[in-house]
Parts: sequence; C-alpha cells; structure tokens
Amino acid sequence: MNLGREQTGNAVALPRDAATVLLLRPTASHFEVFMVKRSGLSDVLGEAHVFPGGKIDAADSTPAMLAQTEGIADIKPGALGESLLAEQLAALYIAAARETFEEAGVLLARGVGERDLSAARDRVNAKEGFAPVLAELGIKLDLSSLVPWVRWVTPEFLAKRFDVRFFLAAAPPDQTAVHDNFEATHSEWVAPRSFMARWERNEIKLAPPTYKSLEHLALFDSIEAVLADARSRPAPILMPHSYERDGAREIVLPGDAGHPVKQKAIPGPTRLRWDGARYAPV
Repeated sequence: MNLGREQTGNAVALPRDAATVLLLRPTASHFEVFMVKRSGLSDVLGEAHVFPGGKIDAADSTPAMLAQTEGIADIKPGALGESLLAEQLAALYIAAARETFEEAGVLLARGVGERDLSAARDRVNAKEGFAPVLAELGIKLDLSSLVPWVRWVTPEFLAKRFDVRFFLAAAPPDQTAVHDNFEATHSEWVAPRSFMARWERNEIKLAPPTYKSLEHLALFDSIEAVLADARSRPAPILMPHSYERDGAREIVLPGDAGHPVKQKAIPGPTRLRWDGARYAPV
C-alpha cells in the first residue's frame, strides 16, 4: 500500500487541509459504515479502502457556497479541537459534504427525498461549481448533520501530508450510496468488526487512521451511541510519530511512551509496526 513518498531531505512538508466522512446506517443488530476502494492509479492509498473524502477547495468558503448551507450558526468554534476563523471552519464542513456527494452520491441536505441526483453529481464531478448546482436544485446543505469525530495529521517523515478532519453522519435513509467509478472502483457497507477481520487476514488494505477508526467504531452498539460520544468532546488530534526499531519503522500515537503527548486520544493500541505490507498494532 502506498502511504506516500518519504522525505529525502530535511524539509518538512506542510499538510494540506482535508475532510472525510464516515457515513453510518443502522442494521438489525448494530450498524454499518460506507467505504470505497481507491483506484490503483492514485498516488496516495492506491487500492486501499477508505471513507469518502478529499482536499479542501478554495470554492468551499466562497459567499455563494456559504449561501447554499444551513446550520453554520450551530457549529461550535472549538468543535474540531482547533481555533479557526468562521470561514475556515465552515469550509471544512462544506468540503466534507461535497466529497460525500462526489464520492458516495449522498447529499447531506434536508428535503432531498428520493430525487434523482445522479445528473447533479456528474456535473459536480465534471468540475462544475457545487454552489450553482445546489442553487439550481433549490437545495441547501445541512451542516448540522456532520459531527466532528477525530483529526489525523500525516507524520512529518512523509513528503505528501494531509490534515484530515473526520466527521460522522447518519446516512439519509432515502438515498443510495455508490462509488463514483473514477477515484473509487468499488464500494460497500461494512460492519466495522468484520471488516477489521478481513484486514487482519490480509484480504484488504487499510491505512492506520482507517483501521483505527474501524477499531473505535467497533466499540459501539448503535449509531446513536457513536454520535453521542462524538458530541460529548472536542475532536482529538492525532499526529503519529515515527521511529526505526530493530530494522523496522514504528509509528506511535498519543498516550504511547514514545509520543510527546502523554494523554491517550482514542481507544486501542498506541503503537503500530510496519511488517512489510502494512502498519499492524504491536
């Protein structure tokens, strides 16, 4: 799995702002999360299973885009565990909603119902402006449907870095999630625990933040419990630190003895070791 090129010099690359969304839907026993498989042509996480998401666009914070949203006033300034200007905060939420529409075909907005949104999605994926497409549909994004969960910052030893805000969202029951067949070649709804088992059998590829997210989700019995936990605290920040030990690279998370942040941020093991194919919990 390509996790990004390593640095060849001493300069540290600045991370790019990004957002990703864990769409959740209930099942008879627990719940599932929507995942897509990235194209093998991607230079980051090629052929890995990920949650829908991507980089922030300049258009995500324009007045026209802000006019096509609802719920901005309800966003708490510190909800993402960082100090941001109102426009920057809104842009992260808007990017999360836009990427969910582009990569999963799900529009997080009120009053969509069972409308056919496929043509609108094609237009947005063809790089038409998201704001004018929404305005033509007479739809505004519901930013209150997005709940901040965690923030992952790519380690400094990698040349391509991202500062990714992870959001949770209950999937609208009257919309069908499906991959775009461009950036993603496959999609499915998965039970967190069973998907982790597939990763442990080397059947699929997952980056550490994805695996740790599934591990965290598996602790909850319902969507309501996951959302309640996320709303009870600011989103924790995780930037793994990297070390070479016994000829292999290890990354450590907050709470580990080898990490400068001593307070644990999320449940589960705090140390992962590269085994030649993936970072696995130690």
